[in-house]
Amino acid sequence: MESSKAVDSGSSRRQLTRQKLYEAAVTLIAEQGFSATTVDEIAERAGVAKGTVYYNFASKSVLFEELLRHGVGLLTASLREAAEKTAQDGGGKVDALDAMIRAGLVFIDRYPAFAQLYVAELWRTNRAWQSTLLVVRQEAVAVVEGVLRDGVANGELSDEIDIPLTAAALVGMVLVAALDWQAFQPERSLDDVHAALSRLLQGRVSGNR
Repeated sequence: MESSKAVDSGSSRRQLTRQKLYEAAVTLIAEQGFSATTVDEIAERAGVAKGTVYYNFASKSVLFEELLRHGVGLLTASLREAAEKTAQDGGGKVDALDAMIRAGLVFIDRYPAFAQLYVAELWRTNRAWQSTLLVVRQEAVAVVEGVLRDGVANGELSDEIDIPLTAAALVGMVLVAALDWQAFQPERSLDDVHAALSRLLQGRVSGNR
């Protein structure tokens, strides 16, 4: 029993350390770019020794790749949770999509630096982690695709919807609108931005077969 507790404690400490490194890396890279950010700076910002970085990640590139997995994983989980909660509450598929839009906005409001990095990296093709980014991006988009597909199947959504493209467009809409909000319209509330995107959703996606 004591051994099991020790393992759990060690695992928790390592996860906490990795979280600190993620937060330090994403902030620094958002501020000054990937190439200009050093492992020493990441360690200093996280409040750990340089060796701790290499103990957890083989290199700065591996750290960044895992950061992408971690961040998009959190976004995917929040989208899925929003859809599932809507279903539990008896809402329809448009309601679920609307809830996912809000969940995406909440995520980006909480992790703005990560959102900036994610959008920037989507347009790069020469990164070692490009294949990883494509995989985790598809995981997030697939959650939206599932809701759209179910909505078309039950007649709530138009059967003319191009599901893969519409799902990607919805995710992209939230990302770009949220970043625009934070950079150029910070005086607007999250509720206000959500309401605007909700009206856009209602006009473009919902419809009768």
